[in-house]
Amino acid sequence: MVTIKDVAKLAGVSIATVSRTLAEPHKVSEKTRDKVMEAVASSGYVTNTLARNFRRRRSNTVVVLVPDIANPFFANIIQGIERVASRSQYRILLGDTQGNESSEHAYAELVSQRQADGVICLGRNIPFPYRKGRKTLDPDWPPFAMACEYHGEIPVPTVCIDNVAAAAEAINHLIELGHRDIAFINGPADSPLCDDRMLGFRQAMQAAQLPVNSRWLKSGDFTLASGYRCMEELLTLSRRPTALFCANDEMAIGAMQACRDAELSLPEDMSVVGFDDIAFAAYSHPRLTTVNQPRNRIGEQVMKMMLAMLAGENPTESRLVLPHELVVRESTCAV
Repeated sequence: MVTIKDVAKLAGVSIATVSRTLAEPHKVSEKTRDKVMEAVASSGYVTNTLARNFRRRRSNTVVVLVPDIANPFFANIIQGIERVASRSQYRILLGDTQGNESSEHAYAELVSQRQADGVICLGRNIPFPYRKGRKTLDPDWPPFAMACEYHGEIPVPTVCIDNVAAAAEAINHLIELGHRDIAFINGPADSPLCDDRMLGFRQAMQAAQLPVNSRWLKSGDFTLASGYRCMEELLTLSRRPTALFCANDEMAIGAMQACRDAELSLPEDMSVVGFDDIAFAAYSHPRLTTVNQPRNRIGEQVMKMMLAMLAGENPTESRLVLPHELVVRESTCAV
């Protein structure tokens, strides 16, 4: 049977270094970690994970709460989380909560039961009981971080983009094409990031001295069906917009289908901009102009943030803002 001593000799490091790498890989350098893991793989060494975790009172599992696992936006974020987690010998447990607070609390309870070590939330809710109006983190909470969404009051460690600036850039693109009559299909009204996208929309319109028509403001729920429904409502108006901005790509794709069913030409009769740059955006008809979020990087960074907290470190900043990019395709054109 291969022992930890054999692994240390093969990697050219001490037994203590091998032990530290296997137990807390985030505490060793990437070069050392790679040498040790290569020696483990080539020697066939198998750790007694159950016994080790029992001694350390760790599960090496992180719960990832997803508001809707059917939404393709989350897939790349989860891949990024998984990539960093696996390098550090961590597993992720996905919880498809559908935004249900009881479900979120049940998954978060796994930490107190020592079946998980921390929680990453991709939705807007905090999965722990807390007093309304609280402005600070509760010291009794386990390691907890958010990605994409953030909490409007409590400074939870978060990885996201600047949604205000991203929405404003999307609207400025339409304005530069000559559009003045611009509609907006936003997401859920209780989402801070949707508030930010609305703010960016209004700021860009105000800066261009363009009025915001309240009849052209609709609220969906990030689904294809809601985008289709909201576009149908816009098309019944006597005065229609010439361009549409949607708070996510699924609603934009649904809206474009409603335009096609109404025998409108895209983008000649209606320019459409989405948000997220999901894989389908590049294959829709026409291909969708949208705001790209670096979803893989968001996943990687939030997992690195989680690993730092699990090592007893405090995040250097409560909100890590990553760059976005406006991707211009064929769904927008000049008036």
